[in-house]
Amino acid sequence: MKQKSEGSSPAPSVIYLKHAKLEDMLKVLLLAAESPLGIAVMLYRIKYNNKDILFTASGALGTVVRYHVLDKELTKKWIELKRLTGDYTFVDRIGEDTKSLYIPILELEKSTFNFPF
Repeated sequence: MKQKSEGSSPAPSVIYLKHAKLEDMLKVLLLAAESPLGIAVMLYRIKYNNKDILFTASGALGTVVRYHVLDKELTKKWIELKRLTGDYTFVDRIGEDTKSLYIPILELEKSTFNFPF
């Protein structure tokens, strides 16, 4: 029986999912936050090809990158997402609304992802 030689495993694949609406991507974050598994999905912001992009990266067997290209430059550091309605606003800090999920936007300077646009 032949054995695989060490170091010959294929590179992990990356799947890119571009969301037309930011609301749809935020629904995925809300679902993860409400999950009994306690999955923490981080939201990142990066400037890529002169465009502001918000994205998440997750996956156990392969990487899934969900992203949305913003229309204008982002200046706020948090998203306040209303759990009951799905409405959201960009805010400077965590608020006091207990029915909202406050999502930090983590700034990245560099990434190895090659967004397909």
